[in-house]
Amino acid sequence: MAVIVRIPTPLRPFTGQQASVEIDGATVGQILERLTTQFAELRPHLFGADGSLRSFVNVYVNDEDVRYLDKERTAVNAKDTVSIVPSVAGGTDAVEAADAQPALSHDEVKRYSRHLIMPEIGVEGQQRLKAARVLCIGAGGLGSPASLYLAAAGVGTLGLVDFDTVDFSNLQRQILYSSRDVGRRKLEAAAERLTSLNPGVRVVEHETRLSSANALDIVSQYDIVVDGADNFPTRYLVNDACVLLGKPNAYGSIFRFDGQASVFATKGGPCYRCLYPEPPPPGLVPSCAEGGVLGVLPGIVGTIQATEAIKIITGAGQTLAGRLLLFDALSMEFRTVKLRRDPACPICGDHPTITTLIDYEQFCGVAPVAQAESPAGLPAEDETTVEELKARLDGGDAPWILDVREPREYDICRIPGSTLIPLGELSKRLAEIPSGPDAPDIVVHCKMGGRSAKAVALLRQHGYTRVQNLTGGILAWAAKIDPSVPTY
Repeated sequence: MAVIVRIPTPLRPFTGQQASVEIDGATVGQILERLTTQFAELRPHLFGADGSLRSFVNVYVNDEDVRYLDKERTAVNAKDTVSIVPSVAGGTDAVEAADAQPALSHDEVKRYSRHLIMPEIGVEGQQRLKAARVLCIGAGGLGSPASLYLAAAGVGTLGLVDFDTVDFSNLQRQILYSSRDVGRRKLEAAAERLTSLNPGVRVVEHETRLSSANALDIVSQYDIVVDGADNFPTRYLVNDACVLLGKPNAYGSIFRFDGQASVFATKGGPCYRCLYPEPPPPGLVPSCAEGGVLGVLPGIVGTIQATEAIKIITGAGQTLAGRLLLFDALSMEFRTVKLRRDPACPICGDHPTITTLIDYEQFCGVAPVAQAESPAGLPAEDETTVEELKARLDGGDAPWILDVREPREYDICRIPGSTLIPLGELSKRLAEIPSGPDAPDIVVHCKMGGRSAKAVALLRQHGYTRVQNLTGGILAWAAKIDPSVPTY
């Protein structure tokens, strides 16, 4: 009996880019076992070394989480669809209104007239928006559309947390900014754009990295959080701060063509840890900088986050609390699956063990830069700099340069003389790598050094000893050696 298994974008490289496959089996466990037998490289992404399903991978039969059915023993039939939902970073009451709502000026009545004539919002709802305080974590891909629509909707106070500057590579999706903003502080440019859109909105700039030391102080100043974080430590930090402070969290995440959205930390509802109790190991889930993202995707997901925030403020409709929205832009398909609060959740469960913010870098297995053996986490002897590589090339002691990026990246730019073998194909193509006593040294690079560090570790496991990682990758080469190399 064949069952359709939906494969998310991050895992499609391991299934020949197939979005769905048909697998025979009577239970979820059989389906997953046969799936990973057919696609062996998929197995470490779904199962741990002990053979158990990884905690950052959820499996649904139709819209039901198998954790709340019979787990891997859950029976399936030909009409069922099994969905794999890895981490990528019901209704609810409205935010409690102030005793005296702020009045709307004549200009505000004109500006928000399309809201005021809607029975679900009306004057009272618009006053709630004017009184509301919303915090956007990140002013990037998700934060851009979310903050623009929240400002346009008339949210009175809009807080932004970011510490970055505008880069050319941001402009493909971060619609808060224009070409003239490149090099400017993001918050400076964002505040200017938002107040030009709606002078009635007060924009509060928090130009800092959100951390355990400042998160509770910052989040406590707001009614709702819109989570546009792009890394797992911040994602868990935001979740925990929202749960501890009782602040609704409008969550969104994006990767390539896939998006997710939900509302966490509402009264009696699930939190992010209920969905993903533990983060994936560092480097297992590629970032958008490594894997890419369709430019319009954060616009869609960020706008959904803004919609959820507005509904929470006004009390209109039914939010995504208790549901996870899954969006596939390639097939233009929206689906929702059910989420439940986990009674054993360490922060929102019946007997919480997390009662204060923790070290989230440590929790996610990310070593602080100051403590890492190298930027890629490798011993110093396994690293080489772009200056050292250039000196060897100029001195006639050229190593064999292995590029483990994807073909699309190789088409953009490359180091002369390098050989392309994508990281996902490396284990199958070891025969193409020079070996033996007369073989040259090997230098491995990627975009920034993360994927190539994994390649170095893999090669060492297969007996290659004279292999090093190029610190900073091709971006460092372009910045320090050859400025003619285009960057991305």
